[in-house]
Amino acid sequence: MGMPVSTWVEVDLDRFTANLRAIQALAGEGRGILLVVKADAYGHGAVEMAEAAAAEGVEVLGVATLHEGIQLRQAGCRLPVVALSPLLPSEIAEAVAHRLEPTVCDLDFARALSAAALAAGLPVRCHVEVDTGMGRTGVREEEAEGFLERLAEMQGLRLASLFTHFPDADAGDLGFAEEQVCRFRAFAERLAARGIRPPRLHAANSAGTLNLPDARFDWVRPGLIAYGHLPPNARAGHGVRPVMSFKSRLVQVRDLPAGTPVSYGRTFVTARPTRTGVVAVGYGHGYSWLLSNRGHMLVGGRRVPIVGRVTMDLTMVDLTDLPEARVGDDVVLFGEQDGGVLPLEEVAEGSETLPYEIMCTIGKRVTRIYVRGGRPVKLTSLVGERAGWVEQAADHFRLRAQAVAVAKRG
Repeated sequence: MGMPVSTWVEVDLDRFTANLRAIQALAGEGRGILLVVKADAYGHGAVEMAEAAAAEGVEVLGVATLHEGIQLRQAGCRLPVVALSPLLPSEIAEAVAHRLEPTVCDLDFARALSAAALAAGLPVRCHVEVDTGMGRTGVREEEAEGFLERLAEMQGLRLASLFTHFPDADAGDLGFAEEQVCRFRAFAERLAARGIRPPRLHAANSAGTLNLPDARFDWVRPGLIAYGHLPPNARAGHGVRPVMSFKSRLVQVRDLPAGTPVSYGRTFVTARPTRTGVVAVGYGHGYSWLLSNRGHMLVGGRRVPIVGRVTMDLTMVDLTDLPEARVGDDVVLFGEQDGGVLPLEEVAEGSETLPYEIMCTIGKRVTRIYVRGGRPVKLTSLVGERAGWVEQAADHFRLRAQAVAVAKRG
């Protein structure tokens, strides 16, 4: 039968687990991990990442939106789930019903949350962000002591954590971030003097976890590094490895004479007789149009250039130097293949964006294949999962590994 899909994201659960262990070792004894799984866990699949994280002893999960939290609950996730971004008052009832923990940043919202908690007969755990310099969300530092005193008086609410966020813990100069850590610590001490002691303090995003040892309070709050990528200027990498690779296949191989235009706008014209490969990926899958005529892919472990414009569903590559390429061959858009590596960071640069955006914008039409021990264990797609698909994918993986082994011997 062969592989049931032409374009997919491979998610390596063993690497994810190893990354979480490396982060825990870095955070140190007695500190927990708040794993950020917003934006579908940066495109990796929030439900699957949450499940793997729970098995590794992660203490709490962070989402951005109400529906992200509900999705985890509907999948049976029992860990505490914090909504790190502000919710609207109209979303409070659903948040309480699904035992989600809102971040509270104004008194009107806090009063409405208190009323909902009393109506439900359940205390609601909530979190407060103090803005020490991000300038995005939260309570301003000058107003935060008074705010927290008022919050402490409200019935039905339990302050579960106090946190802050760094705008540039990945900068070459960490002066501003270090000052934020000092101010946040001093603020917590002032609160304690007033008898307010949040059970947990946290500040360190991925860059903060790596670069600012003093910012590893009670929880560290990794996103990017859990998925195996380092922020710029990382002081320590601690061996995290990419969890996601993006793959497709050749759906046509064509021999074109010199002087043939390729793709929309005729922006590329063959200068010699050229063998082209048509790859089943385009901007409709989340593969950037900006890679037109300048990006690369891996075929047989070797780099091949993109020729012509990336289209919605298909992209062309020059296979002239790879005469052995055949329809059905795997193509790597970022990741590793037969000893060749095409880093996500390079693809992001060619797409004039961040690695975050590349991962988050790989579309829903792209199947996710979860791999453990080199074998597919789960497959999620637009049409769910069909009987036999995981086995078919496993066959494809096995045949691919055999072909690589034969090539190495050859």
